[in-house]
Amino acid sequence: MFSAKEIKQFKKTKTPFYYYQLDVLEKNLKRIQKESKKYNYHVHYALKANCNNKILKLIQNEGFGADCVSGNEILKAKEMGFKSKEIAFAGVGKSDEEISIGLDNNIFSFNSESLQELEVINKLAKGKGKIAPISLRINPNVNAKTHHYITTGLEENKFGINMWEMEDVLKYLQTAENLNLIGLHFHIGSQINDLSVFKGLCLRVNEIQEWFYSRKIIVEHINVGGGLGVDYENPDNSAFPDFKAFFKIFDDFLELQENQKLHFELGRSVVASSASLITKVLYIKKSTNTNFAIIDAGMTELLRPALYNAYHKIETLTSTKELKRYDIVGPICESSDSFAKSLMLPEIIRGDIIAIRTTGAYGEVMSLNYNLRDKVIAFYNNKQVK
Repeated sequence: MFSAKEIKQFKKTKTPFYYYQLDVLEKNLKRIQKESKKYNYHVHYALKANCNNKILKLIQNEGFGADCVSGNEILKAKEMGFKSKEIAFAGVGKSDEEISIGLDNNIFSFNSESLQELEVINKLAKGKGKIAPISLRINPNVNAKTHHYITTGLEENKFGINMWEMEDVLKYLQTAENLNLIGLHFHIGSQINDLSVFKGLCLRVNEIQEWFYSRKIIVEHINVGGGLGVDYENPDNSAFPDFKAFFKIFDDFLELQENQKLHFELGRSVVASSASLITKVLYIKKSTNTNFAIIDAGMTELLRPALYNAYHKIETLTSTKELKRYDIVGPICESSDSFAKSLMLPEIIRGDIIAIRTTGAYGEVMSLNYNLRDKVIAFYNNKQVK
């Protein structure tokens, strides 16, 4: 929650803006490192969740690797101090230019998603006189039990190589002189709150490992991606995911080969709790069944609710009056520019300050200037980031 001093400052600051509580982020980073190091696991931070410079620097300072899904994310990771040998490059549609960026920066691994992509990487690596480290992203056909827009591990999804294609892939790798197979990569979805899903992933990975082992192939590492969900409904009481239980599942059920390393790519669970979108009420409009509270933040500042009806807890910071029913909507000329419907809040008036919580992941990073809106700005609590 916010202190009286912080709320007083919010009233003086031009809205909307993202407010980062860097001390919250630092606590979360230390929890992740503590629990993952028990098993000597390697954690890469997924830059797509949030690429704010101060956020990235704090994460890099804590010793995380980087998970990138574009050439520019690779360049940003390098700029922020992440080591090349700790950068994994994923993505179903890597351009030739982006692949070249990865090769030029000698990254840890290309998480490759198709036979044709392998052919392109091999050709580009040959032209540069390099050997590209390859991890095969395999579609394990595991149901993540999450929103269908953020499920990535079913055969109906565009991501990964299907097992029925794998014989052709291995046949090609035998002739690809500029590729070095070092890993197997899996990612089944995002915002997964049912930990049994990860047990299912472990069991499926074990089966796939056996398939490779029967062909005398043991890779250096297994990458199980990320996807651990966060509690959007209770941002104060459940600010941190249960990393202890999460990592223990993989220790209990995943059967690694001797000397094989396990890698993770965590994004949302790292940064989501570290920020809130602070906004101001512009107008109150009465309707037949509700009251519209029109705020100065819109889908241009936080796209997730409009994109896939995502929930964020909304709080009034400057009202303690009796509860009334509101639809919280933004100023954008789209009916989908809505954050909540039929929400009970203390009565609000023009000028009241509202906080939209748990927006550290896929918030600022997805903002845009549709309607020629000004780009959203960010503020931080007093922690210094070196």
